[in-house]
Amino acid sequence: MAWFFTDSNPIGGKLIIEGENARHISKSLRMKPGEELTLVTPGREQLDCVIDSVSGEAVCVEIKSSHPCEQEPDVEITLYQALPKGDKMEYIIQKCVELGVTKIVPVISNRCVSRPDRKSLEKKQKRWQKIAREAAQQSRRGIIPSVESAVSFKEAVQLSAQNKQNIIFYELGGDSVKKLITSRPETLGIFIGSEGGFEESEVELVLNSGGSKATLGKRILRAETAPLAALSVIMYATGNFD
Repeated sequence: MAWFFTDSNPIGGKLIIEGENARHISKSLRMKPGEELTLVTPGREQLDCVIDSVSGEAVCVEIKSSHPCEQEPDVEITLYQALPKGDKMEYIIQKCVELGVTKIVPVISNRCVSRPDRKSLEKKQKRWQKIAREAAQQSRRGIIPSVESAVSFKEAVQLSAQNKQNIIFYELGGDSVKKLITSRPETLGIFIGSEGGFEESEVELVLNSGGSKATLGKRILRAETAPLAALSVIMYATGNFD
């Protein structure tokens, strides 16, 4: 069943879908009256709908039932991802959204080769947020994970103070995720490095702020593989793959 996010409010049991979603429904998917689709509101309410009418710029649906969306994991994970080279960040965002990340914060660490200027970062952020939205719809998420503005490593550590637990994944070793996560923290921050990994001083900054150091095993993973492995292990450890 097609899955979309909406900011519109129902009126009399019906709702009007406009803009890009309407064009996608009518022109790309070529959906017809009588077909079913699902809408998710900003409050994570899942609306099960039937298409009433379709035009190029607007789709009217009738709401058949509504209930809280149960697609979200019970741990909110923020990924502090050091900027990798090329377009790897796009892949990381897409796959991490599919795996259940709540928020992604691009980080400029000491060993980042990619260092776009502020104007380029603002342009990239818009594209990254669009990728996150598309991935959320494809994977039937209950929210659209946010892609924040890029920050320095020090700023990322300061932001992570709001999390119940923080873990930095370090290629030179640390504890296993299984050992570090003994319960289900409501909010969890994970730090993943770029191609060059993290400097020891950056690891110490996280540890001195109350965070923990973790390993993903004896093999060295690529910058675009590490966040997917970390998220998968955490989702399993917290029972969110059950």
